[in-house]
Amino acid sequence: MEVPSSWDALRKQARKLEAQLDEQMNSYRKLVSANVSTKADSAGSDLESWIERLIKQLQHVNSQMQAWVSTGGSEMVSHTLTRHQEILQDLTQEFYRLRSSLIAKKEHASLLEDFKEFDRTRLDLEQGVDTEQHALLKERASISRNTGHMDTVISQAQATLGALVFQRSTFGGINSKLGNVSSRLPTVNNILSAIKRKKSMDTIILSLVAAVCTFLIFIYWLSK
Repeated sequence: MEVPSSWDALRKQARKLEAQLDEQMNSYRKLVSANVSTKADSAGSDLESWIERLIKQLQHVNSQMQAWVSTGGSEMVSHTLTRHQEILQDLTQEFYRLRSSLIAKKEHASLLEDFKEFDRTRLDLEQGVDTEQHALLKERASISRNTGHMDTVISQAQATLGALVFQRSTFGGINSKLGNVSSRLPTVNNILSAIKRKKSMDTIILSLVAAVCTFLIFIYWLSK
């Protein structure tokens, strides 16, 4: 029995679509096996659309071949149709399996990225807290050191002031006694005058020290 030309045309069209589909499936297999990325997402979407169009076209051709066989084709033609149907079924099943695998890889990669972003955010927050606490502790230690230095200076100033006050009272007592002596011994009057000048200088120094101590105490209270 001679095979009609329409059958030959359908078979050629089926083979052409199968070859194109197999070529696109090879590219899709490589894409699925590669690492998932933004470029891979774009390329994968284009490939999937193209493969789906080829599958639909091949299904349409197979339907036409099935209709032709149903009108009374030979056993050889029926066997050829079965082979084309098996090829379509294998390619379709592989495509959906690969697409499911690619979707799973994308979801896994997205989940990992979410975890990484969460870890980065957590570390940033922890480092920010640690940095702030460290800065506060550092500032507190600096204030404590400055307060300690100020307390030491004030203590020294107060001790100096006390010593000078004691010296002043001592000189006051001596001056009183020397006054009595000078009234009795005119020759000692010159010496007493010199001592009085020295006392005046000490008084000036004592006043300056007292002023400095007062200024330091004022600054100390302001710093608190």
